Amino acid sequence: MKKVRLALSQKNFIVGDIEGNTEKIINQIKEAKAKDCDIIAFPELAITGYPPEDLLFKTSFIKANLKALEHIKVHSNNIISIVGFVDRNKDIYNAAAVLLDGKIIAKYHKNYLPNYGVFDEVRYFQKGNEVSILDIDGIKIGLSICEDIWYPENPINIQAIEGASLIININASPYHIGKTKEREDLLKVRARDNNIAIAYVNLVGGQDELVFDGNSIVVGPDGSFIAKAESFKEELLICDIDLSSVFRLQLKDNRLRNLRAIYKREERVNITPVNYKFKDKVKHVDQKISLDLLEIEEIYNALVLGVKDYIHKNDFEKVVIGLSGGIDSSLTATIATDALGRENVKGVLMPSQFTSRESIEDAQELAKNLGIETFTFPIKDIFFKYMDILSPVFKGLEWDVTEENLQARIRGNILMALSNKFGWIVLATGNKSEMSVGYATLYGDMVGGFAVLKDVYKTKVYELAEYRNSISPVIPKRVLEKPPSAELRPNQRDEDELLPYQILDEIIRLYVEEDLSLEEIVARGFDRKSVEKVITMIDRNEYKRRQAPIGIRITKRAFGKDRRMPITNKFREV
Repeated sequence: MKKVRLALSQKNFIVGDIEGNTEKIINQIKEAKAKDCDIIAFPELAITGYPPEDLLFKTSFIKANLKALEHIKVHSNNIISIVGFVDRNKDIYNAAAVLLDGKIIAKYHKNYLPNYGVFDEVRYFQKGNEVSILDIDGIKIGLSICEDIWYPENPINIQAIEGASLIININASPYHIGKTKEREDLLKVRARDNNIAIAYVNLVGGQDELVFDGNSIVVGPDGSFIAKAESFKEELLICDIDLSSVFRLQLKDNRLRNLRAIYKREERVNITPVNYKFKDKVKHVDQKISLDLLEIEEIYNALVLGVKDYIHKNDFEKVVIGLSGGIDSSLTATIATDALGRENVKGVLMPSQFTSRESIEDAQELAKNLGIETFTFPIKDIFFKYMDILSPVFKGLEWDVTEENLQARIRGNILMALSNKFGWIVLATGNKSEMSVGYATLYGDMVGGFAVLKDVYKTKVYELAEYRNSISPVIPKRVLEKPPSAELRPNQRDEDELLPYQILDEIIRLYVEEDLSLEEIVARGFDRKSVEKVITMIDRNEYKRRQAPIGIRITKRAFGKDRRMPITNKFREV
């Protein structure tokens, strides 16, 4: 029986922190060796962090990454270590290095480079053209990187035909809603189709607008889970795999037998003999299978991790948030407190003559429940001073959105003053519904260094608040019940100016995420005038979104990296 003890290092590697990432890798190798592991695999581009983007244009960055690999290999005695790095050979490659006993015994270059959505790998890398297999103690193990496994005709097919029993696939696969199930379903299909075990190791952590969820997993040839790591947490997942049983299953599989009969060996298959004997296992390891989270739990955890890593990785400590007593600022403050601790979150109340007593009370109750420090700066007198200054020019003109936006910009100035004076980063509180239709004020409520809810629809904001209150009730009940309002004029209601959020959010989703046309959305049963109104607002506000702070991506199509529309653009659906 050939039992392989495999370690999957689901760690939070930081882009550009080559020294820190190297230290983490070495420490994980030492821990895996102490637990009698035969193989340890790290995520895609573990040395550099993912995605390194235009750092890849710096030759010094590439050299530092290669130097780090040389340092790591010294620690690879008596354990096979598979490390993601940037290789250089005339061009540069997204690569995996196989280390053993102080040597680089094999390299694999990623065959399929993603160039869609948030991915730009064709901008940087040359694609590989070899399929890599390790022959270890009579067992064949295939290597692949992330995107390689998503194509129907992928290296795994060839590796299975060549007799591989296990595929190790290293990844930096970012989270979006539904991604966990999508991955697991794919891995089950690949394992069953090829009668092969698959070990899938994924990055965890926040990187700018992306969040990597981990969920590393080992799948058996029948599609069953052998081991599964936690979501959104660092972990060294260790499991034993009986690869002899995989080979026995392959002997009975007519599909593989038939494919081998017609298969013509490609010159690009590279099989590397590895001088290593699988260790005798003295101590048993539990085969951990973590449960999947509910969708709303996933989203909340992604937002908390995204905030935590953005603040800490960029060397900030404290954040400041404008508290209006509304649902968006309440949820943002709650997420920030869960991510950073109450001592690192500051709340600012900035009531105007239009701010209701209830809103002030709700903001104060929230702050008390969270245990965060608050400051109050009434803006009424400041607003009237502005109006006095502008009165010669505004004389005879009706009140309109100008006066409303002026209040928002006064508040933005106060928040930025606190940010400048104390080094607190401002967290913007706007959501995807508002950012889509431009229901936000440039240099006002849009100010901030990070937008926590930027990719969260208003309807989902309420769901997240209800979920968080189910853990411990911190957001006041009245905040969840009262109609949302910007409170920039008497009796203002957001849904009076827009649409009911249930309708608005679905129209936005169909237009922004699904790219449906006006006619296609109307055919789904929506009122034509409502659809025309929403589409017009979305199209006209690209210039605003381009100036908004970055925020955490949780959907398949977020503004920014995913959806890239020209600002100067005469094409219109309406």
